[in-house]
Amino acid sequence: MITDKRWRELLATRTADPGAVARAYAGRRRRTEPPGASGTLFLVAADHPARGALGVGERPLAMADRRDLLERLLVALDHPAVDGLLATPDVVEELLLLDALHGKVVIGSMNRGGLAGADWEIDDRFTAYSAAAIAERGLDGGKMLLRLVDSDPGTVPTLQACADAVSGLAGHGLMAMVEPLPYRREPDGRLRLAGDAAALTRAVTVASGLGVTSAHTWLKLPAPEEDVPLNATTLPVVVLGGVPAADPAADLASWGRALRHPAVRGLVVGRALLYPPDGDVGAAVDAAAKVLTAAREES
Repeated sequence: MITDKRWRELLATRTADPGAVARAYAGRRRRTEPPGASGTLFLVAADHPARGALGVGERPLAMADRRDLLERLLVALDHPAVDGLLATPDVVEELLLLDALHGKVVIGSMNRGGLAGADWEIDDRFTAYSAAAIAERGLDGGKMLLRLVDSDPGTVPTLQACADAVSGLAGHGLMAMVEPLPYRREPDGRLRLAGDAAALTRAVTVASGLGVTSAHTWLKLPAPEEDVPLNATTLPVVVLGGVPAADPAADLASWGRALRHPAVRGLVVGRALLYPPDGDVGAAVDAAAKVLTAAREES
């Protein structure tokens, strides 16, 4: 928990000592081995607020309370199975100032300009970390969202920007985590994730070919019901949490099935672990960690 005193100190630092952020980046103790060197990778994700996606279940502003979000993240990061964090600069820097990221993998979220529900959502501009900034600040890689909508020309600049980011990160020897998600535009204008095997497989092959090299590329995918999308790549894959199911056991079962595939190396989960129905973040993280461990032991 963040005490009232520590919270006031954080707010005061943000106001009076902006240079503390640069010092915190420089002073972060990094892991000596690259992400995934142990064979698995388990990250907690908290980049949703930066594109205006604040809701969890029936709570439209669940992620809006920053102190509450940070407290949940501190609980998750304290679990020994959690390797680190995927987040935008604001969240990363708050946790740096709270001394919570020493020895952790930190992946910077890069494109958040496709605001949730906006008319231009698919034209997902890079509004957070750049490849150069990730390298300069000593982070371990960058993540980009690539929503593919054949009927929306906003897909094209997003494709190009993601390709450039993959190349830029690879030039620094850093992980590029690409999240390719195929979407379809419904007659009412709303976007719907195309979760069928054919659409997801196509997205996997498109994402795998981005940039001047795929040597440092990882893919972040929803857990597929079939192995077809996972069979379409040799790149390391992490399973994303997505929109939490009403029954957390259903999420765990879905992740467990995907984790048994040899291409899948771990989990990157946000809301499903940070905002479980019973409010017990520690128990939710522990359950996911056990699923990951069991799957790797069986594979």
